[in-house]
Amino acid sequence: MKQLSGLDNTFLSMETASQFGHVSSVSVYERPSEDFEPFPAWRAAIEKRLHLLEPLRRRLVEVPFNVDHPYWVEDPEFDLDYHVRHTALPPPGGDEQMSKLVARLIGRPLDRKRPLWESYVVEGLADNRFAIFTKVHHATVDGASGAELLTLMLDQTPEGDVIEPPAEPWKPERVPSDFEVLNRAAANLVRKPGRLALLSARTAREVGRATRNPVLVAAANQWRDSLRGPVGAVMNMGRSRDEDRDPPPPLPSLRAPRTPWNKTITAHRNFSFQSTSLEAVKAIKNAMGATVNDVVMGACTGGLRAYLEEKGELPAEPLVAMVPVSIRTGDEVEKWTNRVSGLLASLPTDEGDIGERVRKVYEAMVASKDMFNAIPAEMLTDFTQFPSPATFARATRMATRFRLGERLNPPVNLVISNVPGPRTPLYSSGAKLLHYYPVSTITDGQGLNITVQSYLDTLDWGLVSCRELVPDLDHLLDLIIREMELMAKLVNIDVPVRQAV
Repeated sequence: MKQLSGLDNTFLSMETASQFGHVSSVSVYERPSEDFEPFPAWRAAIEKRLHLLEPLRRRLVEVPFNVDHPYWVEDPEFDLDYHVRHTALPPPGGDEQMSKLVARLIGRPLDRKRPLWESYVVEGLADNRFAIFTKVHHATVDGASGAELLTLMLDQTPEGDVIEPPAEPWKPERVPSDFEVLNRAAANLVRKPGRLALLSARTAREVGRATRNPVLVAAANQWRDSLRGPVGAVMNMGRSRDEDRDPPPPLPSLRAPRTPWNKTITAHRNFSFQSTSLEAVKAIKNAMGATVNDVVMGACTGGLRAYLEEKGELPAEPLVAMVPVSIRTGDEVEKWTNRVSGLLASLPTDEGDIGERVRKVYEAMVASKDMFNAIPAEMLTDFTQFPSPATFARATRMATRFRLGERLNPPVNLVISNVPGPRTPLYSSGAKLLHYYPVSTITDGQGLNITVQSYLDTLDWGLVSCRELVPDLDHLLDLIIREMELMAKLVNIDVPVRQAV
């Protein structure tokens, strides 16, 4: 039995009737032969790998009254047939049909009485292809561990990988009683006040350094020093003392203006997907002296600007994006958990020149990374350990009830994520993976998400929105790709940007 971290639990506590904590993907394959049957092949591939895929067989055990974070147990009633499902599009299935199917599936919550995942084999696609739509709760994996989960589910060769059987038969766990879970929770709750005091002192000092505020630094150091006696020794057990560092650059000024999608969301979703050439993106970034991420962010900036201009709702101030950042070190004892933070980046949507937009994106990302590095991200994510799940869930429900997403200025306008993926081909029972489209989540106040995943020489784009707030999501994605084509034209790159889906 393993307890969820505070960050894991936030993705459970955030859920309401219209806000969901799962993340998904659409992987597209070509059949290796005419008589290939995708559904039994996919089910068999998952079944023989179950001993390698820990998140697939564990389910939640919640603490009574939500006084502490829940636990994972190996589900004694695990049923693979419940999780692996079969569906089809009316042939020849096109992009619009696939988008509508995905939009419906991501608008449904996962059943918390079972392991938090589902996988659908989708047949009926054109050109002898099929797709696999997989939905996994963010409480169990983040972007990096989700990518590793995908790699473990697939083969490295068309012939199939050799999967060693488990060393011993799998044994489910007994679901503990409420009394047993409360006993565990009580032991955790006793230690929380001291840990919170120590963490607060460390964080205040780092914030003071980051903002070059000597008063805050001195106060934090005095508070920290007061914890260095016997009590501090106990609190610091197993931790190394922090080393002094040079002060980083000052915090950039960021203020998110309001856009049409910064409102309370409904349970209805839109999904749009396209593919672009990674070769073209690299050529653009080399010509502009930028990075791949700068080109992606620049294309998003230009596309969002064009979209808002068409609507007559372009703010005078730049938009602000939250960019997820993995904080994995490779030394984690527990890999099936969330190790992710985020930085805030200004998107120069107020800049009309394409070249200047890319330059300003680069400068904004440098400033944001400097600030991100100034305060260790682990400190910020550690704070999620302390509020009780009941408090967090109640706050989420109240925010939805009072529609705070519409009454308050948003902290950020949207999430933009660029995830590096495999650079070698992957297969499922001989079927070659062609594309891997990410399908992320949205929240109240941020009804738009843009996620990009690389695979081989392709960038696969997946956009998710609230259907009522961004009804024409396909058009927005088309404007983003068109912006990338304009960037290529500006620097005389003749590599086609768009790729066939």
